[in-house]
Amino acid sequence: WLPLPHLLMIPFIISTKMWQTGAGGSIPSMAGYVFAVMGIFRLTRSALAGNQSDRYTRFAAWTAAVVFAANPNLIYMQSTAMGETLYLAFFVWAVVFFTDWIRGSNSLTKCALCIAATCLTRYDGWFLGGAMMIAVVAIWFRRAHGTTRVNAEQKRGRALLPAGANEKQTRALVTFLLIAAAAPALWLAYNAIVYRNPLEFANGPYSAKAIEKRTQTAGSPGHPGSGNPAVAALFFLKSAEDNVAQNRWLQRAWMLLAIAALLAITIRIRQSFSAALAPTGLPLLFLLVPIPFYALSIAYGGVPIFIPNWWPFTHYNTRYGLQLLPALAVAIAVLACLALRTTALNSRLRLASVMVVFAIVAVSYGSIWQSPICLKEAQVNMRTRNQLQMEVARWIEKLPANSSLLMYVGDHVGALERAAFPLKRTINEGNHRVWKQPADTEGLWERALGDPAKYVDYVLAFDGDPVWQAVHDKHLHELIELHITGQPRAVLYAAR
Repeated sequence: WLPLPHLLMIPFIISTKMWQTGAGGSIPSMAGYVFAVMGIFRLTRSALAGNQSDRYTRFAAWTAAVVFAANPNLIYMQSTAMGETLYLAFFVWAVVFFTDWIRGSNSLTKCALCIAATCLTRYDGWFLGGAMMIAVVAIWFRRAHGTTRVNAEQKRGRALLPAGANEKQTRALVTFLLIAAAAPALWLAYNAIVYRNPLEFANGPYSAKAIEKRTQTAGSPGHPGSGNPAVAALFFLKSAEDNVAQNRWLQRAWMLLAIAALLAITIRIRQSFSAALAPTGLPLLFLLVPIPFYALSIAYGGVPIFIPNWWPFTHYNTRYGLQLLPALAVAIAVLACLALRTTALNSRLRLASVMVVFAIVAVSYGSIWQSPICLKEAQVNMRTRNQLQMEVARWIEKLPANSSLLMYVGDHVGALERAAFPLKRTINEGNHRVWKQPADTEGLWERALGDPAKYVDYVLAFDGDPVWQAVHDKHLHELIELHITGQPRAVLYAAR
């Protein structure tokens, strides 16, 4: 996983209590939620204001912020240690600073820093960064051509543009490109140094493609959108609908409102280009970047999204649909602003149209308030695992003080968290030095698997995991064996 969310969590999980309760891991997500809401407000106001802000623009900005902040799935996700809300904050503010730059502000470096942060939070940011770099370079060339033409026209005795203007803009462009590209380059370098493979995250044993391949080997036919970007895009859009409404007709209403807002924004962009103005409204199109990214990721990257109403009728990665929430919130705000500004309708009709839009949002959120799909996914997929981890934690708590444990923590670290058993008192797969190629025979993890009694007091093995495979025939003293339906059996051994 990309490192930034974990680095931001570290100060808050130094406290064992904050780590055990999960509160420490949630703090960066909650901060991201607050900044994302602020960013949605600022983005909507900046994108719609044009040369001046009026009461309709401010109303639209508040509308977008409220629609975004009140989403039940986002409220749930910001209470967890997942990286979605943190990414959304960097994503939205990258578009905010891009908008400010379009309008003449010197904010390109801030935009680049936000892009770098997205690239170190989720791989969505890599696609966003590429799209923004292309847009910035294209606009820069357009402006540079315009500057050259103006200077040529003013050459006969009239004042030229300020000396060094082109050089300053060029330096800003180069700085933007270097910062935006630095984060992916650093991650590729890290993977090359540590794993001897710069694309380890994409094609290594823990990558999405490798997991998909193992799943297919186990008998699954794979994702319906695999190799088909159009079907993959439909799964992503459906997950976005499920994150804003439960009723099928309400979901369609959201999509129709989004399409109407997109048409309005497109018309505004064309008008600004024809008038040789800054392309107002253009930055809002970046809010649609998640659609092609997830279409390609599902089709060719092994990234699955499963939703309960479509085959195979299960929940998996439904939270990815939240990436489209900024676009949907701004779309609602754009339509509300247009309705209030339309002079063809009298005041009552304008107010009624706005109230209809608000009613759709309120009823939609009300339909999912009791059971947001992201929360339901966690409940469905984690129910039996949580039961196993609670039972395992109960027995870990009984171990003597300062005892040590050999355990593969990748699937059941929650048991240690519940028991407040520090990871530093465990030997786990994290002790394997992956940069030792082709094998780390002298590593602590490997030595402990070979002779547990020499290194730890106790061994916790789950049926089929590396610890189980290493110790099940070593005749260790078995203390307890746990069986939970739907989960591998767990065995706690005394190593000494």
